[in-house]
Amino acid sequence: MNAIIRTARPKQWLKNVLVFAAPGAAGVLNEPEALGKTFLGFAALCLAASGIYFWNDVLDVESDREHPTKCNRPIAAGQLGIGVALVIGSVLPIAALFLVSLSGEWKAVAAVAAYIAVTLTYSAIWKHIAVIDLIAISAGFVLRAITGAAVTDVPVSSWFILVTTFGSLFIVTGKRFAESRELGDGAGRLRATLEVYSEGYLRFVLAVTCGGALLSYCMWAFETKELSGTDLPLYELSIVPIVAAFLRYALVLEQGHGAAPEEVFASDRVLQVLGLLWVVVFALAVYT
Repeated sequence: MNAIIRTARPKQWLKNVLVFAAPGAAGVLNEPEALGKTFLGFAALCLAASGIYFWNDVLDVESDREHPTKCNRPIAAGQLGIGVALVIGSVLPIAALFLVSLSGEWKAVAAVAAYIAVTLTYSAIWKHIAVIDLIAISAGFVLRAITGAAVTDVPVSSWFILVTTFGSLFIVTGKRFAESRELGDGAGRLRATLEVYSEGYLRFVLAVTCGGALLSYCMWAFETKELSGTDLPLYELSIVPIVAAFLRYALVLEQGHGAAPEEVFASDRVLQVLGLLWVVVFALAVYT
């Protein structure tokens, strides 16, 4: 059972909190029905993501055995059979689709199905193709956000989609940047695209995506304030912790961390405080 839980990677479920973003920004999370449907979407994405991890580890079993840390994954270490992993990896995504269908929103089912398709094909194909691997992972984050909007039937701003797109590309590129520095000369052998990416190229992508994310967020904040009709400058103030968080994460990358973004967010107190500050300011803007 321990091997199954480790392969399911519950720590990675933190990424699925993005499902709360669109309904939170729309101000519907204080409605019991909308909140319940959002949690339904969150649970469905967690099941789907865990199922894909089983497939990913089966497909990567040989390369994982050569990796300094991934060799400890249950399938690579021989603690979980490939047959069992494939069964669990098939059942969980199906269960995810059934769960989200309980919301009664077909667009949410389509979003989760698209998420499963993108992440599964990423594990099998896209992760081996430079640039496409970054886009595929970013698409997974965007689909998480779209699931939250679809399951609660709230509109999604184009600027919100751009914030999610550029922000996720920044995090994913930072992960590749940190992996490249951590693994050194053997990086390309353990992850094919790292043989193609140079440090200079990854720095360029980090700069572009950081700028794109911050500009998009500013435009989204200004647009949302206009639509809300409020005179309070809370939406504008929410820009401050966002900018600080991006700059902080860029510093973390320069210090040699970021290969496991979830561990950075779980351990970096400054990022946690900035995240909490943003939640408080934005929540006050939406719900007051």
